[in-house]
Amino acid sequence: MSLKVRGLTTTFDTPRGTAIATADIDLDIAPGEVLGLVGESGSGKSVTLRSIMRLIREPGRVSGRVEWGGRDLLALPDEELRRIRGREIAMIFQEPMTALNPVLQVGLQIEENLIAHTSLNRRERRARALELMNTVGIPAAERRLQEYPHQFSGGMRQRAMIAIALACSPKLLLADEPTTALDVTIQDQILKLLLQLRDQLSMSVVLVTHDLGVVAATCDRMAVMYAGRIVETGTVANVFAQPHHPYTRGLLGSVPRGHAVRSMLASIDGTPPSLTALPTGCAFHPRCSLATDHCRTARPPLVSVSEGRMSACFRQRDVAAMEGIL
Repeated sequence: MSLKVRGLTTTFDTPRGTAIATADIDLDIAPGEVLGLVGESGSGKSVTLRSIMRLIREPGRVSGRVEWGGRDLLALPDEELRRIRGREIAMIFQEPMTALNPVLQVGLQIEENLIAHTSLNRRERRARALELMNTVGIPAAERRLQEYPHQFSGGMRQRAMIAIALACSPKLLLADEPTTALDVTIQDQILKLLLQLRDQLSMSVVLVTHDLGVVAATCDRMAVMYAGRIVETGTVANVFAQPHHPYTRGLLGSVPRGHAVRSMLASIDGTPPSLTALPTGCAFHPRCSLATDHCRTARPPLVSVSEGRMSACFRQRDVAAMEGIL
């Protein structure tokens, strides 16, 4: 099944006013595809995933349409939505130490998903939990099932979270920075595991990250977010080769490059705007060297610029024509 997101908007009421965490998000994820969702911290990546899963609570409000298998997830009754969460769509949360229940054995937390979505008996659930622990590469799996999250290392907790998410062989996996705070060796293992499981289960993956190296190694397409909006989409190869938005160009320019002359790392001037006081026009214009009066007064729509490419920039042709990366 494919996921189609249209006009997804998430807002929060705060003492300072309404914070627009995401606005008019349009996404399409094909079966078996890995989509990378990238951007600075606070750009709306995690909120987008939680909104898709309808995990936003008051004072948050979500509007738009999230189509999955011909059903709008935002309009489904709670009971029907619970049958989809964990079974058809699963999520790996950003920090496993807070996502896992500290007072329950890891094996029981895997079995909770199986109790909710399968008719397996107790012995079959334990066998499935053991199988999942072995699948995600946790050593001494039978003993580890009896242990608690604090007895696991960071990498092992992340693997346990993946085992819980994969318990019912979902068709869509929402992975919210699954390699955060892990060393590069464990990070590589986790990413290879996700790709391997994607192939085995014909599973689609939405991977939230701010690491462009991870995107280059694992994703088919990417969507770049800034201030709650998608500003550019396309295949990873095309976006890396020729960005059409100055923010994307700035992100790529800030990545260290091998065999380059030793110099200061490039960075994007300024800071992301407050979500309760977004600039008029293009939200990126205060940090953009190409901004014009048009950019300061009108918000550029996300439009098609070529086959499979979209950009939300009035000066995308000028950006695309620039040589090299900043």
